Amino acid sequence: MKILLLGVGLQGKAALYDLTNSAQVSHITAADTNLKALRAYSNQLNSHKVTPVQLDVREHDRVRELMRATDAVIALLPQNFRLEMARLAIDSGAHFVETSYALPDYAELGRSAAARGLTLLPEFGLDPGIDLVLVGRALGELDEVHELHAYGTGVPEPQAANNPLKYKISWTFAGVLSAYQRPARMLRDGQVIDLTPSQMFSEEFTHILDVEDIGRMEAYYNGDAVKYLDVFGIKETTRSTGRYSLRWPGHSAYWKKMVELGFLSEEPLQVGELQVSPRQLVHDLLAPQLQYASDERDIAAIRIDVRGVKDGQRKRIIYQMVDRRDLATGLLAMQRTVGYTASIGAQMILNGDIQKRGLLAPGKDVSSDALIAELKKRAIEIKRYELEW
Repeated sequence: MKILLLGVGLQGKAALYDLTNSAQVSHITAADTNLKALRAYSNQLNSHKVTPVQLDVREHDRVRELMRATDAVIALLPQNFRLEMARLAIDSGAHFVETSYALPDYAELGRSAAARGLTLLPEFGLDPGIDLVLVGRALGELDEVHELHAYGTGVPEPQAANNPLKYKISWTFAGVLSAYQRPARMLRDGQVIDLTPSQMFSEEFTHILDVEDIGRMEAYYNGDAVKYLDVFGIKETTRSTGRYSLRWPGHSAYWKKMVELGFLSEEPLQVGELQVSPRQLVHDLLAPQLQYASDERDIAAIRIDVRGVKDGQRKRIIYQMVDRRDLATGLLAMQRTVGYTASIGAQMILNGDIQKRGLLAPGKDVSSDALIAELKKRAIEIKRYELEW
């Protein structure tokens, strides 16, 4: 297997680590704009399989050249490059894997991929990714679904939550702040409810959850949960659904104030002689203060809670994944669960564990048995609970 990895930042480092440690992978071209940092990490891995390349992905001819020499592309890039990289990969005859939500244009691109015998696999990281595969697995255990709730988190361990926000950065902080300004959509007692950013942090729409192996956490709605009822074919019977982020208690109250006061607005303000974006100011002020020390661990977790009926009996099933930083490699749990999963996805396509071509939906088109087995090899384990309902 020959893999092209585009972007070797936080999550890309974990993907590269995983690819170098796979006996199935013969060569990895690792491409990034920062060649110095890439070479330093590649030297640390000490693998003959890695070729570091400096690349600006806006140089499409160079990108095509690299893609034509590979079997699959893993893209861990900023959002604005995703669609063009997917198009170039399919045009170049390479499978394409990424970790973000599928774009509307992927539907047409998926048809082109299928015609060429190629797979387009978005949403294959942690959240989205592992969560969707576990949702598909849990739904398959019920005859009729009444509730579907999906939780995800990336937070410091309690002893590392030593700043006023009790939060540190394991994902692009710009992306986190952007998500705090994104409306949410949920279903409660059969009624679709659209939440503004301020509402999603309000006490009315947050709740406390005791999470096994972690502790007491605060859940707030994050993103559009309702669209997945159509994806999974459970719209007619489901009465309540939500996608939630989990944080240590107090998180929502703080960010509700920040949203309402305009600190997360991108609209520039005139400050003296300067034009200043409030969100950029918050980002640049806080980011240096929210970094993990080398001996501090983070927690990444997914919790899927489905409720319904099986053989005429009410049934509630929970699948849960909890991972912590590996201090031996230095890789954060968020890096492991996103980067490793993307690496696994590319390898599953090339080794035949994923055989479907075209645009894939992880919750329907990826074997949960195969993914769970691969994660377990990397010391990332999934637990199942069956509770009364």
